[in-house]
Amino acid sequence: MQFKLKQLARISVLGALSFAAVAHAEDVRIGVAAPMTGPQAHYGADFANGVTLAVEDFNATKPVIGGQPVRIVLDSQDDQADPRTATTVAQKLVDNGIKGMLGHFNSGTTIPASRIYAQAGIPEVAMATAPEYTQQGFKTTFRMMTSDTQQGAVLGQYTAKNLNLKRIAIIDDRTAYGQGLADQFEKAAKAAGGTVVGREFTNDRAVDFKAILTKIKSSTPDAVFYGGADAQAGPLAKQMRTLGMKATLIGGEMVKTDTFLKIAGNAAEGNIASLAGLPLEKMPGGNAYIAKYKKRFGSDVQTYSPYAYDGAMALFTAMKKANSTDPKKYLPELAKLNLSGVTSTDIAYDSKGDLKHGGITVYKVVGGKWQPLESLGGGSN
Repeated sequence: MQFKLKQLARISVLGALSFAAVAHAEDVRIGVAAPMTGPQAHYGADFANGVTLAVEDFNATKPVIGGQPVRIVLDSQDDQADPRTATTVAQKLVDNGIKGMLGHFNSGTTIPASRIYAQAGIPEVAMATAPEYTQQGFKTTFRMMTSDTQQGAVLGQYTAKNLNLKRIAIIDDRTAYGQGLADQFEKAAKAAGGTVVGREFTNDRAVDFKAILTKIKSSTPDAVFYGGADAQAGPLAKQMRTLGMKATLIGGEMVKTDTFLKIAGNAAEGNIASLAGLPLEKMPGGNAYIAKYKKRFGSDVQTYSPYAYDGAMALFTAMKKANSTDPKKYLPELAKLNLSGVTSTDIAYDSKGDLKHGGITVYKVVGGKWQPLESLGGGSN
């Protein structure tokens, strides 16, 4: 009996010491912002899942930074894909004392919010793809994906040259992302011998495109490029079919989703979209990530999750390399980082914070599924 009591006492002491070690770990607050509600909430959930996995994996290593055990904790905020809300969220996160920022997701929210983080000296790794994000001269801006300059250029050239779709109509949703991508696509398509037979615009809440499409139809385009999200691209594809248009619908990575396939239905068949890097199963860490994601969330990997994971890991790795969670101290390490991740074995930034090696894969809907056609450019393979 006495021996058992001594054992219990020893276990209690060890348990108390273990608890004390956990209790004394320093919480490092990291901001996360994306559309968690509204028509783009599925993007936000996809993005947040990648960040969550990265945090759990990093914390599982029991990191010690600056001689102190640390634990990453997320301060998650819903910016509703709205620029005005995003600036309010950004100021709230800064006031909450975040040590780094993951997000925002949309270019239209990231660009205005980035000034607030820059003024506070807080490094920001965002999903935003609009060129303007990293062209503002801030030293704190970094990307998770290739920019629209890279993606639009590849997709525009591929459409006119490889797909031989010469007569092109362009529609964009007038967001920083949609308009920026459309501008780059137009420039590249023209340079590759394409002719833009019409350019129209809508907004990121629209679902009725019949008037625009009727106007475009008379110019008999081979392709219609849409700069915007899947919630609009889906109805757009269906209405093109209803009006008897034979043109191929082409979009960027915000169209290349399962949500687009569900909304568009049979009208999705034959349409084209692009996405940064390699197809998931061909990414360096793709297969392992697929298994990990499925086990954690009970669902399949979506579009943005792997890039969010790598972006978060880049931030945490910079802290480890600097041996500090102080933004001023780890920012230089983030800027010169070279990381092997899920999406690439060579994640590195140029002087503006753009990814140095930004490859693009073009996809086509075949049999109701996105099938890769060709991977072009970059060092992601």
